[in-house]
Amino acid sequence: MLGQCATSGATSSENRIFVYEVTGLRQNEVTASRQSPIRSSHRHLIQVPFHRMGEEMRRITMLGGKVVNIRPLAASEAEPSTAAPDAADEA
Repeated sequence: MLGQCATSGATSSENRIFVYEVTGLRQNEVTASRQSPIRSSHRHLIQVPFHRMGEEMRRITMLGGKVVNIRPLAASEAEPSTAAPDAADEA
């Protein structure tokens, strides 16, 4: 039909994962209500899917963190244990 665009499958940007290097995360009133406290280490590496990059930036800012580096994740570096949870998984 006119004006409609059909796509088959996900685009390459939807499948991309990025690694955020974050400093300055701290325990605050928002995180204190959660069951697991934030570790007091200097640097955190967080894997973020492309479609959640903005949401994760807001969350990091809310927790008092600062993103010091963002890089694409190479397939050989993938570690599922550090991946940020998907919004659909939280429901």
